[in-house]
Amino acid sequence: MRRSLREEFDLVILGGGAAGFAAAIRADELGFRSAMVNAGLPIGGTCVNVGCIPSKFLLEAGNEYFYRQSPQFACNLPGSPSCDFPEAIANKDRMVRRLRRLNYRDVLHERKVEYIEARGTLLPGRRVRAGRRLLKGRHILIATGSSPRVPSVEGLRDAGFLTSRTLMQRKHRPEELLVLGGGSLGMEFGQMYAHFGSAVTVVESAPRILPLEEPEVSEELARCLSTEGIKTRIDARVQRIQRIDGRVVCELNHGKALVPLEADEVLVATGVVPNTTELGLESAGVELNERGYIRTDRNLQTTVPGVWAAGDVTGHMALETVAAKEGAIAATNALKRQRRSIRYDWIPHAVFTNPQVASVGLTEAEATRRGYSCDCRVITMARVPKALTVGDTRGALKMVTDAKTERVLGVHIVSPIAADMVQAAAYAIRGNLTVEDIIDSVHTFPTFSEALKIAAESFHHDMSRMSCCIE
Repeated sequence: MRRSLREEFDLVILGGGAAGFAAAIRADELGFRSAMVNAGLPIGGTCVNVGCIPSKFLLEAGNEYFYRQSPQFACNLPGSPSCDFPEAIANKDRMVRRLRRLNYRDVLHERKVEYIEARGTLLPGRRVRAGRRLLKGRHILIATGSSPRVPSVEGLRDAGFLTSRTLMQRKHRPEELLVLGGGSLGMEFGQMYAHFGSAVTVVESAPRILPLEEPEVSEELARCLSTEGIKTRIDARVQRIQRIDGRVVCELNHGKALVPLEADEVLVATGVVPNTTELGLESAGVELNERGYIRTDRNLQTTVPGVWAAGDVTGHMALETVAAKEGAIAATNALKRQRRSIRYDWIPHAVFTNPQVASVGLTEAEATRRGYSCDCRVITMARVPKALTVGDTRGALKMVTDAKTERVLGVHIVSPIAADMVQAAAYAIRGNLTVEDIIDSVHTFPTFSEALKIAAESFHHDMSRMSCCIE
């Protein structure tokens, strides 16, 4: 990372995460100079430090430990493996440090990017105060990310709580963990710690876990997790939390009853809020939308010409992949005067529970809201020869189509490898493929991915009467 004495740049970036890095690299590839001003999380932002990378490491470590106790095949006798949990945390920390260097610090070496560790404040006239330095940019990109949202629950702050970030720093797991929030974060961390041996209860105010997913997806994942002893309380609202004799005592409004719950610790997993405070946005004229995120047009420019925003701070989709794509597009639009945008309907997302959940495109409810006449099919993984072969029939797949054209509008999957399966569905949606197009494609046999073809076949056949060789 080369330091320049010049204080004028083609692009000044506030933030050092996925969106900021993608923008800086794109600017360098296009031949422009940029400065990246970062404070808060270490270089690399959420994903490598406190998000995707460390959490997926611990999820896989927990999976290996938990499922080894009950092997899938009868020929493999169950054992009693042991788990050194403090060592799992230490391994996670070593991996994070390594990837932070390889994927972020080393990436900037010899590029036309100056990395500045300082708090950045936006000033009028596309200027940025970075510590004692005053930077001037032809364009500014705000990519400051998000932080865990803390709900307004009586007594929560006094009782003390954990977030996904602070929980992963603790070298000892709680014996009993209460998780507030049944979204992707809550379900991942709930199962993660259940696999390591914690007794876990997840509380969700909506009528089902993963409330943004298809109802069939939520139901199937809840069924699978219940068999592992993970408890869920849906349609439940936390009224008050106290810490009594070192224990967390939570009072839930559940139906007409007030239900008490106790645990060693409480994990807050109720979403994120954008990092927009103390950035000088108001004085610079940058507007926020009604949800508190930075308002942008479809090309990612804010309400101030020459000032752009990308990543979680825009509130589009809180995904590392989206942040990186937005960062690269914002830099391209700014520096090359283009007008590129993103089709968010084409972007797949996943929840890395076991089984995994993955979705792309429209849900049935959203398709109906947009005026489509929908035709949908749901198949269980018990219809998939590979699932039967390996003895793991957990999961389901729902396909949403336009009844008039049979064009695929959405695919929603629960499967041990749903995150890998969904990419084929993403290509199908982007390519405007129909049910017949998918049927006409020859799939590898036997694979879990065949579920996509079987779901397509179910629009034309009664699958309970069909061979696995149907064409």
